[in-house]
Amino acid sequence: MSELIERAAYLDQLDMWREEEMIKVVTGVRRCGKSTLLELYIKRLKDAGVSDEQIIFVNLDDEDFSELLDYRKLHEYVKARIVTSEWIYVFIDEIQNCRDYEKAVSSLFLKKNLDIYITGSNAYMLSGELATKLTARYIGIDWLLL
Repeated sequence: MSELIERAAYLDQLDMWREEEMIKVVTGVRRCGKSTLLELYIKRLKDAGVSDEQIIFVNLDDEDFSELLDYRKLHEYVKARIVTSEWIYVFIDEIQNCRDYEKAVSSLFLKKNLDIYITGSNAYMLSGELATKLTARYIGIDWLLL
């Protein structure tokens, strides 16, 4: 396995918005490294003392998570894993695979102490429609393969 290249500028951007009441939305073309960015950020969080129980990671390209393509099940999955009053970091990769995902994400945004990060790669996620679909506040981070 090759060593991951740390993209400090992007990781610092995520850090800048850590625990802020914003959904962090990382967009970019397919296969540009958005999933790797999440992996690197999770490692950074763990290095800073965040425990495994504080991290929820879902990859909606992975068949192991196929039942979570229903937004209600995705919502319930995340809710069931909120086991502490400390900050919980929620990472949902390839969110556009879940139909009506914005309902789950907007509802999760209402919960206290959830820090939400999502990635998406299709034209819908890159378009201005995201603002109208996602009723919560969000910050977009456009990921480029450098």
